[in-house]
Amino acid sequence: MSLITYLTRIHFGAGLLDEALRMECGRLAITRALIVTDKGLMATGLPERVANLLAPDVASVIFDETPQNPTEAATQAGLQLYRDEKCDALLALGGGSAIDLAKAIALTSSHDGPLSQYAVIHGGIAKIMNRLPPLIAIPTTAGTGSEVGRGAIIVLNDHRKLGFISPHLIPDAAICDPELTLTLPPHLTAATGMDALTHCVETYIAAVFNPPADGIAIDGLKRAAANIRQAATDGSQIEPRTQMMAAAMNGALAFQKGLGAVHAMSHALGGLPGRTLHHGMLNAVLLPHVLRFNEPEVGHRYAELKQAMSLPASADLADAISQLTADLGLPTTLSQMNVTRTDLDTAAPLAEQDHTNATNPRKASTADYAMLLSEAF
Repeated sequence: MSLITYLTRIHFGAGLLDEALRMECGRLAITRALIVTDKGLMATGLPERVANLLAPDVASVIFDETPQNPTEAATQAGLQLYRDEKCDALLALGGGSAIDLAKAIALTSSHDGPLSQYAVIHGGIAKIMNRLPPLIAIPTTAGTGSEVGRGAIIVLNDHRKLGFISPHLIPDAAICDPELTLTLPPHLTAATGMDALTHCVETYIAAVFNPPADGIAIDGLKRAAANIRQAATDGSQIEPRTQMMAAAMNGALAFQKGLGAVHAMSHALGGLPGRTLHHGMLNAVLLPHVLRFNEPEVGHRYAELKQAMSLPASADLADAISQLTADLGLPTTLSQMNVTRTDLDTAAPLAEQDHTNATNPRKASTADYAMLLSEAF
């Protein structure tokens, strides 16, 4: 077991859930927790196990209505239960959706007014104060790294998928136990793994000077590239699962630096009404096209990315990532994800407005995004 303190406290290691959970509940003086999770995990019995692990003096109630892409409506429902049950803390159990939803519930439980005003594009960073209730994040996937991140992505009632960022949204503790990912199906292992890999790549080339983040991103990329195939093929092995969870953690620790056009487009597409497009799959499809678009500005940085992925110097980085995506059995085009041409027209201007567009290394306009989305179609 390791205890890492970098932005937040991170308990990392196989089999540490029981000890770490009790430790953090005691440290944070939690008396009644809202466990935020989803229906899929409820079927495994893990939320009840977590509830039973709590000390006798810590009560809990479970909210299992997390959608695949967390929404403002789910935030409001979770907030109502939080208040009705007089909770004083949140435990987020699941993938990035459950963790982001728990962050949004924590935010709305302690801040007045509509959720939208706290979005980055509406000047929300300065409006989020240090008064959120305690939050412990327990990831069951190795992808978003939201358990150590300062952001949350929420689909608002008007269907915009917006980012909420503040150091006060970072969970008070993260419990990263790779044993919790052993039963994650191959398809989801691959999709969430490509999310982690994308975070590392896109952060490394983001247009911000941050050498520590660059180093963390390269380390995460090495771990993801070396282990994603085995984790997706034979998920029962703890070592590749451990390495993928570390890659996800690194990706989110590093993207404090910023992301770019991949996420601008995946956020825009992920908020489309009536759709449940997987964020990691979108990233996997879009990343090669963004790498080609950004190459005139940051192509000199691709050599280290290729080295981290154990690719020959002569390899085409974008082609190699496309091949990896195909090898993992994931979609390689947006059309394979049932995205339509009309969806592309809707998404392009939203991508330009997304907060991650600001740190893309090459300035991207609505027209550029329309071109990139068309290429990925």
